[in-house]
Amino acid sequence: MTALHYSHEGGVATLTLDSPPQNRLSGDLVAGLGAAIQDLAGREDTRVVLIKANGPDFSHGGDITTWPGQSEEEFSELIGGAVVLTNTLEQIPVPVVVAVQGFCGGGGFEIALRGDIIIAADNAEFCHTEASIGVFTFLGGVQRVAERVGKSHAMQWAVTGERVNARRALASGLVTEVVAADDLESVTNEWVESLATSATLSHAAHKKLLNAWSAGGVPAADQLLATMAGEILHSRDAQSCLPSAIEALQAGRPRPTFDFTGN
Repeated sequence: MTALHYSHEGGVATLTLDSPPQNRLSGDLVAGLGAAIQDLAGREDTRVVLIKANGPDFSHGGDITTWPGQSEEEFSELIGGAVVLTNTLEQIPVPVVVAVQGFCGGGGFEIALRGDIIIAADNAEFCHTEASIGVFTFLGGVQRVAERVGKSHAMQWAVTGERVNARRALASGLVTEVVAADDLESVTNEWVESLATSATLSHAAHKKLLNAWSAGGVPAADQLLATMAGEILHSRDAQSCLPSAIEALQAGRPRPTFDFTGN
């Protein structure tokens, strides 16, 4: 049985965790995730990535049954590889949309945090479970929560292991939108369909700038602006939009809606 399903159609890449009820990050699931991310990293036809899960819960995190007996060096190598993998996912230059239902904890939470848009069902709960077994957020979860909601909440949630419900997650800025559980699929699909046909290069540029800001603040992002501006102005999409936009401006008409190719 395949623990992770990967498809790529019409510019939409879909990664589905499929090892319910807990969708633990087993060796098979991580291997499937790695193969999917490796494929995505080498493609230029992706316009949006969707990560979702089958079953009642998004993911309960790592498969801790495989941890005992590993040497310090073996476990460090395992986690190092997983960090590189999830960092690669985070750096893919298109929007990554994550749909979360039910429990989202441990490593599953950390995968969700690599998304740009997180759509949460109203039954979703987010949790750092690591302290309950004396470890920490191996895939960078605590610092990514701090980036989204601030250091104080990040530390609180990490040390208490409390379950943060969807409404609180939205209010704190952790997630993008909260919808009824029955509407999660349809709302997520609306996001994906919109992003798959909109200004892909613009979205990629904004993501690159935000990633630079995460690493080095406003100055680091500002250093990229000039070169990126020249590149995107001469993209096929921008060049095809500008004449009609200028014509509308000069005629005092609203700017038309454009069809974007992602080039």
